[in-house]
Amino acid sequence: MRRRPVKVTVNDRMQRAYRYVLTEPAGRNFDPEFRPELTPKQMLALGVFCGKYMTDCRKEYPESWFRGARLSRSGRDCSLNYFGVNASQPLSVWRKQGWIYPDDPRGWFQWYCRYYMGRRIPTEDARQIRRWKAIQRHVAQIKRSCEPGDLTCRPRQRQALLHWAYDSRKL
Repeated sequence: MRRRPVKVTVNDRMQRAYRYVLTEPAGRNFDPEFRPELTPKQMLALGVFCGKYMTDCRKEYPESWFRGARLSRSGRDCSLNYFGVNASQPLSVWRKQGWIYPDDPRGWFQWYCRYYMGRRIPTEDARQIRRWKAIQRHVAQIKRSCEPGDLTCRPRQRQALLHWAYDSRKL
């Protein structure tokens, strides 16, 4: 079931007067090849991106996503990450690699949040889903190198998987 289109206008530190339309119900009608194990709300509650990712754009997303979220009041604090380690590259690296799409200047997680909410951009969605699928190689590496349930094995790789909506706690 499709939803009645909802227009969203974004005004934060990285986007001014950016507009998009939500055409699908939140959390539904995903591409069949895209099966994230965690919702944006779950990711924020677990602790991702050193607690600093969503601090200036909360108005765009449901307030419920931020109840219990592990967010930093000031700068990056990687102790807020579920595994307590830094598993991110700076945005400058993402830009240099060409991984940033102009509509989502914060990167993959911003795309995922907006996709989850119901925005669809077919070409960009396909690109981001290909990138998400490519991260599965880290799941295979953890399974090959770690005892099942040993959360101390490869914490940086496990944290990186959480950043991509894979629940590495279950490996």
